[in-house]
Amino acid sequence: MSKPDIPIPGSPVMPTMFDESKEIQFSCHKGIGCWNACCANIDISLTPYDIIRLKKRLGISSTEFLREYTVPYEMEKDGIAGVKFRPVENGTACRFMRPEGCAVYEDRPTACRYYPVALLSMRRQDEYTDTQSYALVKEEHCKGHDEPRRLTIAEYRQEQGVEEYDELARGWRQLVLKKKSAGPAIGAPSLKSRQLFFMACYDIDTFRDFVESEAFNKLFKLDPEMRRMLMEDDVELMQFSFRFLKQVLFGEKSLELDEEAAQERLKKWQARQAEIEEEARKQREEYERRMLEEGIDEDASGLAYSPDEGGSCGKD
Repeated sequence: MSKPDIPIPGSPVMPTMFDESKEIQFSCHKGIGCWNACCANIDISLTPYDIIRLKKRLGISSTEFLREYTVPYEMEKDGIAGVKFRPVENGTACRFMRPEGCAVYEDRPTACRYYPVALLSMRRQDEYTDTQSYALVKEEHCKGHDEPRRLTIAEYRQEQGVEEYDELARGWRQLVLKKKSAGPAIGAPSLKSRQLFFMACYDIDTFRDFVESEAFNKLFKLDPEMRRMLMEDDVELMQFSFRFLKQVLFGEKSLELDEEAAQERLKKWQARQAEIEEEARKQREEYERRMLEEGIDEDASGLAYSPDEGGSCGKD
């Protein structure tokens, strides 16, 4: 086992990391003194697979689920977004909490399945895969640690069904870790990139429309069988979204591009940039003309403009 360099003050996570052979003592069941206490004060982050399971359980689209049941948050300042459960109105309890327990228990999120174990994923800059360790969460209200049942973390993970959840969220975790480990090397993502990440990871039904669009299919080559599979299977489409984001955000090419369409797209972008520059030039000329007609001294007006420097103007 090893210890993190900087334990988090006040955190319920014990500052020690374990592998899955670590034996823990824990049991949660109806009738225990703290029943529903953790669900009464939630801070639950959701993975893309969590969202797929829950929106299917509720019989709604991912767009509706995100709007009605979640709130976005920044994983880091000016960085990519995560999604958390929205608690009950004017409260802190989970909206699926019932006196008898969780109303969506069979499809409960990864974080709920893991409790009181915390999954810690780490990735070094020179590594291509993430490594997993585990920590134990001990909160004062929780009586589960006093229950006389012992099992390993591996046994607990299997019991709670998190192995499938972890495997299907691996691509998403790698994207998040890749961005965090890159840090300022690639800079803060643009608003468009953040919106694309959010849609592709969390709003799977909108992403399906995007993949089905004419513009997407002109740019990316997908064989008919793959396209059919992506249109019919949320999980396959989610895994595809991770590959897509690795390519468009980090340049890791795994999807075949139509080079002719890509060049056409580049030409359109260059033409648009030329239009913007031409419009700016016309506006500068019109501004200069008005200045001359009104007899305004440029120096007195506080303008910083020099034709020799390419014709830029602005006020301090």
